[in-house]
Amino acid sequence: MTPKEVVEFAKKNNCQMVDLKFMDFPGLWQHFSVPVDELKEAIFEEGLGFDGSSIRGWQAIHCSDMLVIPDPSTAMMDPFTQYPTLSMICNIVDPITHEKYSRDPRYIAQKAEAYLKSTKVGDTAYFGPEPEFFILDDVRFDQTARSGYYFLDSSEGIWNSGREENPNLGYKPRHKEGYFPVPPIDSQEDIRTEMVQEMIKLGIYIEKQHHEVATAGQAEIDMRFDALVAMADKLMYFKYVCKNVAKRHGKTVTFMPKPLFGDNGSGMHTHQSIWKGGKPLFAGDGYAGMSEMAMHYIGGVLKHAPALAAITNPTTNSYKRLVPGFEAPVNLAYSSRNRSASIRIPMYSPSPKAKRIEVRFPDPSCNPYMAFAAMLMAGLDGIENKIDPGAPLDKDIYGLTPEELAGVPTMPGSLEEALDNLEADHEFLLKGDVFTQDAIDTWIEYKRSKEVDALRLRPHPYEFFLYFMNSCS
Repeated sequence: MTPKEVVEFAKKNNCQMVDLKFMDFPGLWQHFSVPVDELKEAIFEEGLGFDGSSIRGWQAIHCSDMLVIPDPSTAMMDPFTQYPTLSMICNIVDPITHEKYSRDPRYIAQKAEAYLKSTKVGDTAYFGPEPEFFILDDVRFDQTARSGYYFLDSSEGIWNSGREENPNLGYKPRHKEGYFPVPPIDSQEDIRTEMVQEMIKLGIYIEKQHHEVATAGQAEIDMRFDALVAMADKLMYFKYVCKNVAKRHGKTVTFMPKPLFGDNGSGMHTHQSIWKGGKPLFAGDGYAGMSEMAMHYIGGVLKHAPALAAITNPTTNSYKRLVPGFEAPVNLAYSSRNRSASIRIPMYSPSPKAKRIEVRFPDPSCNPYMAFAAMLMAGLDGIENKIDPGAPLDKDIYGLTPEELAGVPTMPGSLEEALDNLEADHEFLLKGDVFTQDAIDTWIEYKRSKEVDALRLRPHPYEFFLYFMNSCS
């Protein structure tokens, strides 16, 4: 829609409020709302002011004034507000220079799309994420100077199979047995469908929904691919819908990669391809029907994966999922069909339009604007430098001998290690000024001080189990 059409759309829907959403640096949606009388065509150029010093990773207090500029193409009716509310996603600009803000994740994604076009390699990068998440009934957590704990619960959790529920009907999937059982074992068919229906109303094309592997309500809803920025916008609405539909039912949703011990974590396999002039460029006559360009793209992602991890797997909790020897794709190899490789080439269809790669190590805690942009930049670096991805690994990676595994590189084992890799390897992100040095430095400093060091300073509950009675003191 154009600005004029947005104003007319608001009147047609009897809007009372306009909600303006934007992305903070770590990856959480922020918002504020204004009465509909403030919705004039001028705000699409002049913007509305807010305090940038209150947003994580952004401005210092002495230069805190910022502007949000609504993107009219994102206008839609919010399905969760009591009063009719128009929702729009915004870009962030400096109020003095009116330049776009270099730490605005959406602007980073926009620059990545522009950089792709400038290379003449292609004109569109398509992304199709598959976010997994848990739908839970109860969550409690706290951290003080002398205590720390978390407690999760789900009516589906196998640990409740012996609980008195008057009656307990026993339909609770065992650990690692939640994939595809029909109701009543899958108790969340209807709530996932409600999520799907709300997403469809928002213009998000959904391909399927299903229960995932873990007990306790692990779920997956798959969206059809879209261009990079549009897909990141949709993923933010996706999370918004999942959380708010769950709240309607007195439940809660988490996109933490590893909320449960002893069961599968939540990943976000991300399908990617490059097109030009409406034609797919990843289809060819090479391995698994892929083009040379696609193989070089894979080479770039594999080469830079240890650095990408700091953005695609950006929490300390991410590395509770990325543990060698289990099912997570920690081994940096590619294969057709083999889901134990960190990059898979899906073989569902022989159509050239279906040719894509699936990067399997990202998780849904990431900031999608930055994660998609970073993976695209790594792939483009592979294309530019003709990076050879090596031979495919079509064996069961988890069945390889230690000698065979010795030659297969792996993902970092911690957020701290990933940040070290990003610090050492980020030149590919600076091309086209997509990521600025300031944005990368701020990301690394924020993650180290607010997350890595913050966790390192606090005792862990399991340390008491290990050491309280058995230490040498």
